[in-house]
Amino acid sequence: QVQVVESGGGLVQPGGSLRLLCAASGRTGSSYHMGWFRQAPGKEREFVSAISWSGGTILYADSVKGRFTISRDNAKNTVYLQMNSLKPEDTAVYYCAAKPSTQYSTASLGRTNFYDYWGQGTQVTVSS
Repeated sequence: QVQVVESGGGLVQPGGSLRLLCAASGRTGSSYHMGWFRQAPGKEREFVSAISWSGGTILYADSVKGRFTISRDNAKNTVYLQMNSLKPEDTAVYYCAAKPSTQYSTASLGRTNFYDYWGQGTQVTVSS
């Protein structure tokens, strides 16, 4: 069974920064495409960013482009989401998702139904 665990959320003032981490484990030797999604109260889960297993494909939602940076360390099966210039509208539960590496289309990395495994989520609150 694959486990996906997020960490790094918290409370930050507008304009501040946070770094989220996501570790996938459970299948020795496996590599994963990884994605970040978020869900605010009363809203649907939405795509934030994704990175292919090789790191060769990276996607961002328009709302976070230029502010968020996704990266990965395959030796640790860990993905990072550096979030800068945070805004109150970034407040949400952030979920990490993993898909064992397979053929993919760029567009598929941004879809919730592409991913097989999900973490429990980590709360990010941007408020003064």
